Amino acid sequence: MKQIEVQILQQSYLLSCPEGHESRLLDAVERVDTAMTRIRDAGKVRARERIAVLAALNLAFEIADREAADLAEAADHPHPVPMATPMAMGDDMPAPPPRHSGNGVQESLLPPDADEALRLQSLVQRLDQALGDDGRLL
Repeated sequence: MKQIEVQILQQSYLLSCPEGHESRLLDAVERVDTAMTRIRDAGKVRARERIAVLAALNLAFEIADREAADLAEAADHPHPVPMATPMAMGDDMPAPPPRHSGNGVQESLLPPDADEALRLQSLVQRLDQALGDDGRLL
């Protein structure tokens, strides 16, 4: 881990950063500093903590807007998910491991569409195995 000293709203912070991710961290710092400076310069809020909360909310709102626009675009232009053949996937390919959040809820490591495609592929493979060569369950 590398440590980088940065300035946000004219206050210094010493941040740890994985090697090779310094530019991403500095970009994030610049975005936060710009958002907080804009709120402070508007003159209505002076407390640093309130400025930080408002900046965080504004940045989260921008991200949510971008995600909603991406989802709307994806709905307008759907991309078919190619089905992999059992030979390409492997007959015994395990499902991706679940991730548990702090509140006990399972979360997938994959995006929703990819996770669903893998579950469907796994289900189809199990059905094929259950049907056997003659295509009958019993």
